[in-house]
Amino acid sequence: MNRKSPFSYTCNACGRCCHDKVITLSPYDVFRLARAAGITTREAVDRCTIRRGSILKFNDGGACAALEGPRCGVHRGRPLACRLYPLGIEHDEDERFVTLEPAAGSLGVYGIDGDVNDFVEAQGVGSYLEANARYASLIAVFRQRIAATADFDRVEPREFWRRAVREALAESVYDANPLIDAMFDAGGIGCTAIGDAETIAAHLERLAEMIRCESNAELLAAAAVMLAVSIGQVPAPAHTDAEI
Repeated sequence: MNRKSPFSYTCNACGRCCHDKVITLSPYDVFRLARAAGITTREAVDRCTIRRGSILKFNDGGACAALEGPRCGVHRGRPLACRLYPLGIEHDEDERFVTLEPAAGSLGVYGIDGDVNDFVEAQGVGSYLEANARYASLIAVFRQRIAATADFDRVEPREFWRRAVREALAESVYDANPLIDAMFDAGGIGCTAIGDAETIAAHLERLAEMIRCESNAELLAAAAVMLAVSIGQVPAPAHTDAEI
């Protein structure tokens, strides 16, 4: 599906889609969630996420941590994946959308009363896609620094990147990584203006400086993978023979 494809969806606030899901979060998702909840990004990471800020937390009963009864308690700051539902987006050379399977017992109504563009625009998706594109600029910074710090004459590139993927995606027993921590926690960067262009610019500048100062190639690679996954991209390896 593309933006011109016939599509409409009416949400009837049943809350069924807010259970038993895996919702990947971007840094911008965490900003917006924190702002909607009136808390800092650090508090948002601690209260509402797992895997160091990169996945939305669901409680033991399967409900999203932000759910209040059948309704979202941070609806105006809900993540991109929640805004797009029941669509998914595929990141390729061309923007493509797919229709997801409805949640069991969902009261949402599918139709063709508009098109995909009408739907995504109504959900405020644009600012999320724009923010993710800005964070994607850091992948090149990671690549340059990894190329400067990793010794691929001694380390087999494919295994290097496999370790990075395992470390980035581990939900427990992972090594401390200040780059990943800073990625999802804007810290003192103007939490009263979370999500605006100036805040994102300041966050990107701080992250870029941290990347350039880091000399541990494995920390850099794990953080690069984490960022790429969080914004729906794949980080190009720093060595031409390497594959993730």
